[in-house]
Amino acid sequence: MQSFLSQITQIHTVEVNWLDRWQVYQRLQELEITCWCEANQPLKVEINTPLAAVQFWSVMQQFTATRQDLISVLKRGW
Repeated sequence: MQSFLSQITQIHTVEVNWLDRWQVYQRLQELEITCWCEANQPLKVEINTPLAAVQFWSVMQQFTATRQDLISVLKRGW
C-alpha cells in the first residue's frame, strides 16, 4: 500500500538559465521525471514522489550552485 504522500502530484514551473535548460531537461528525462517546455517558455516539472523531489533538487543544484558550494558539499560528505 502506497502512502498518501507518494500519490501527490505537483507541477512546478522552473526558471532555469536558457543555456542550461536543455541539459536540465535531458537529465530529468534520464531520471524518468516528467518534464516539458515550449519554445521561449520556462521548464515545467511534474513531481510525483519524494524520490523525484530529491532527484530534481540534486539536478538543480548541479546547475545553480556555485563551484565553491559544490566543493563544500563534497568535502562535508567525505
